[in-house]
Amino acid sequence: MKNIILLFGAILFSTLFYKQDIGLNMSLFSIVTIIILSIFNPKAFKSKSSIALTTTYLITAIAIFFYNSSLSILANCLAFFTLVGHISQRNTSIYVNWLNGLYTFVAGFFLHALLKSESNKESKNKTQIDYIHLIKIIGIPLAVIIVFILLYKNGNPVFNEMISKIDFSFINLQWLLLTTLGYFLFYNISKPIQVNPATELDLNTSNTLAKNHKFSIDTLKKENQLGLILITLLNILIVVFLITDITYLTTSNDIIAANLSDQVHNGINALIVSIVIAIIIIIYFFRGNLNFYEQNSKLKAATYCWIILNTILVVNIVIKDSQYIYYYGFTYKRIGVLVYLLLAMIGLLTTALKVFKIKNLWFLFRVNSLTAYALLIISCTVNWDNLITNYNLYHAKSNDFEYLISLSNNNTFLLKAYSEKNQLSTKNQFLVDKKHNDFVEKLNSNTWQEMQFDNFNIEQYK
Repeated sequence: MKNIILLFGAILFSTLFYKQDIGLNMSLFSIVTIIILSIFNPKAFKSKSSIALTTTYLITAIAIFFYNSSLSILANCLAFFTLVGHISQRNTSIYVNWLNGLYTFVAGFFLHALLKSESNKESKNKTQIDYIHLIKIIGIPLAVIIVFILLYKNGNPVFNEMISKIDFSFINLQWLLLTTLGYFLFYNISKPIQVNPATELDLNTSNTLAKNHKFSIDTLKKENQLGLILITLLNILIVVFLITDITYLTTSNDIIAANLSDQVHNGINALIVSIVIAIIIIIYFFRGNLNFYEQNSKLKAATYCWIILNTILVVNIVIKDSQYIYYYGFTYKRIGVLVYLLLAMIGLLTTALKVFKIKNLWFLFRVNSLTAYALLIISCTVNWDNLITNYNLYHAKSNDFEYLISLSNNNTFLLKAYSEKNQLSTKNQFLVDKKHNDFVEKLNSNTWQEMQFDNFNIEQYK
């Protein structure tokens, strides 16, 4: 029965994706994947974590149907590996789920076959199959029959005509190959497997930092002094930097165009790197027994102060980027800066929590990787091209119209509506009309597998 389910899934897989672009088929594939996983692993879907990851997987599939963006496709693929990996072992960290999901996707069939072969060898009551003999009784007669058919064709014109009428053109080798690929895919994920060393290590490693009893008080004292001096000096330096930067922002009257552009492009990347280095320095000093040193209170106070100052620095960078967006509008790079800053802020907060709760490095990996995954899932539900276009057209002081045209088709109808109400240059009007006509033509040519949300709204935009 289960083989029939896998075969049905394989046929559906090739039907959905054979010579088709991404669209509705990705949502249907996600549903089929969940059904197969639930049939073969019913107990796993009783846990809340499995239901949550299944929900996020469906969200990414729906995002593809609505926006069909590269971000939603990336999120869907990662959600697929996360869910499959989670089914293999529900108590591991999310990055181990990714590893197990990818491992299952690539090597599941071969490992299942190997385990089945070993199981058959250990079973004494199993009848051993002579595969060589099986190949002989199928291959040799088939080869001989083909040879004699070729000989008889030349000796009998009636037989030749009868053989010539046999038409195998209905057999589509590419479709069969894709069906076979689909079968192997569903077979692989039906019973997810684990990368044992990584999975066992993750399961046996807690988030709490353990005290190592083999240490020297004198060594800890020196390391505490070094950390206190270094972080205190860095606190002074960042205070001076913040004072000068805030003074410039509040007193200068020419924070426009080139000046602001230079600050954003040249300064933000360096400041983000400095925040990452700050996190690394804190992790270094609080990596071991210094967490348990009784006289580390001043070092901890200096560290919390530095984290707060770095948080203020993040806010300062957000203000600069916001000013730049106010003048010139959104771009993916400017949104990317905000995303990096959000991740940096989360990194600072989790680092502070690590120091306060005496957590280890695994804690940071687990929390931050899960946070990044959640942020990716949330971000894929946003129509960024439409958001960028709407803000730049109606709110930004100036905008690069050709940049908006270069974005994906998700902003096509918005640009078309804007062009009908506003006077554009001849070049821009031509580009908007071309983009609109090309997109409408593509929507009209979509098969049912390639359909997306805009197919249902096309009539009002023609």
